[in-house]
Amino acid sequence: MSASGGTRAIVAALSANAGIAVIKFIAFAVTGSASMLAEGVHSVVDSGNQGLLLRGGRSANREATAQHPFGYGRDRYVYGFLVALMLFSAGGLFALYEGVEKIRHPHHLDSVVVAVVVLVVAIALESFSLRTAIVESAKVKGDDTWLGFIRHAKNPELPVVLLEDVAALLGLVFALAGVGLSSLTHEPRWDGIGTFAIGVLLVSVAVILVIETKSLLVGEAAAPHEVARIEAELTGPGIDRVIHLRTMHLGPDELLVGAKLAMPASATLPQIAAAIDEAELRVRAAVPSARVIYLEPDLDRGP
Repeated sequence: MSASGGTRAIVAALSANAGIAVIKFIAFAVTGSASMLAEGVHSVVDSGNQGLLLRGGRSANREATAQHPFGYGRDRYVYGFLVALMLFSAGGLFALYEGVEKIRHPHHLDSVVVAVVVLVVAIALESFSLRTAIVESAKVKGDDTWLGFIRHAKNPELPVVLLEDVAALLGLVFALAGVGLSSLTHEPRWDGIGTFAIGVLLVSVAVILVIETKSLLVGEAAAPHEVARIEAELTGPGIDRVIHLRTMHLGPDELLVGAKLAMPASATLPQIAAAIDEAELRVRAAVPSARVIYLEPDLDRGP
């Protein structure tokens, strides 16, 4: 569900941003608005980002090899991290630069009506993209809050698209405010201020994404409720208790489980093997993402 939902959200965002980028650059050529230029670059960066996410999804589906025995699931995290860097450098820093330049060297806008119409159309298209991201994210976030979903999600695509779409909508509002105030007050610096605000917004979102995707790249454990479920299922016939348990995501939908299990001192080798096999079956049935499981039998020597 998470993979297909993420793909639908990415395709919707890519379609919207590609069309929006074209009309924004046309509007910039007509009006000379720095906000329109910054927003056009923002849409191009977002389109490239969605392309990177789709590439990451395809790369992650490659079969495991001798050199990469656990597969390529983490490629989705790598591409998510690249997206965050792209948003920071190509989107945020460019908008900050353009905003400062427009504030220092202001010039009046041409055809303000064209800019306003383009921004309103862009807001409508971005709203469609955001709605798709919200619908798909709601299927997997469960009872978590939206902030909690962004922090805890193991699927990088949905939080990335969700934050990008929110940033895009807010950026359009900033651009609309900058263009509108420039026209109403005859002070072109408002356009530069709107552009600078877009840059601050994009840099802030990029920093959040860098922090979250870096955590996934380093290696995150399973969610606490999944860890508790795994530990409960490991204990059963022939297994006295779990001495220690470690989990790590190899990808959004693939979990590595390693545990040391306390076995009865009187158990024979066939009994130990049977108990471990049954424990693996119980864990996989309870937590389907636990695909790679290594269990070590041991004697219970106390805490």
